[in-house]
Amino acid sequence: MLLKDKVIIVTGASSGIGAAAALKFAEQGAKLVLGARRRDALEAVAGQITRSNAAAVAVPGDVKDAGYAEELVEVAKERFGGLDGAFNNAGILGSGEMVEATGPEEWAEVLATNLTSGYHAARAQIPALRARGGGSLVFTGSFIGHTATLPGMGAYAASKAGLVGLMQAVAAEYGAEGIRANVLMPGGTLTAISMDAATNPETQAFIAGLHALKRMAEPSEIADAALFLLSDMASFVTGSAMLADGGNSICKM
Repeated sequence: MLLKDKVIIVTGASSGIGAAAALKFAEQGAKLVLGARRRDALEAVAGQITRSNAAAVAVPGDVKDAGYAEELVEVAKERFGGLDGAFNNAGILGSGEMVEATGPEEWAEVLATNLTSGYHAARAQIPALRARGGGSLVFTGSFIGHTATLPGMGAYAASKAGLVGLMQAVAAEYGAEGIRANVLMPGGTLTAISMDAATNPETQAFIAGLHALKRMAEPSEIADAALFLLSDMASFVTGSAMLADGGNSICKM
């Protein structure tokens, strides 16, 4: 098992990539602290894991709050004895307005949820990883803001681009202590926030066509990439913005 007895925090764990990752990490032996805003959906994922005789605890909250990042770490220490890694995955798209139509409140909300939450997470998680002799931090970025963007994604692109800079700083500052940090960059993925691609065949076909593989990812495929980065299979991988984008970044037709 790639994560046997490893204690892992997963945020955005109530659905989509986060839920798929939580289930996959549990199959690989992890003990999980799951975070998301939607209590009922989060507890449903945790319940599915515990019914399979794996270990998971649901801790509802908002990643924009610095205290919530600290709470997740404290629960990991109290319930499972420490922390070995985190998949800091929670995020939002925003309204899809062009830059001039994006109000300051929305801009601040997207950056707080997607970028500043990563700072809160890293700040809370690094001391706990240090206490275990090292570990792995994975942040969910995007090809948007890195290799390409789409109209209406200004705040989202800026927030995801910022995660790369944050991750590189963490990787450089704490690598000597055995702490690795990477950003995972999915392509179009069939989740509840992928515009209406999950329910609209026309939207799905358009987004699929942006990828070399001519399809969108299943959440479990992105979870596989996160599993690699959290596991010892990626023991020499740090400071990386790793694309799992189905060839989106190299496809122009």
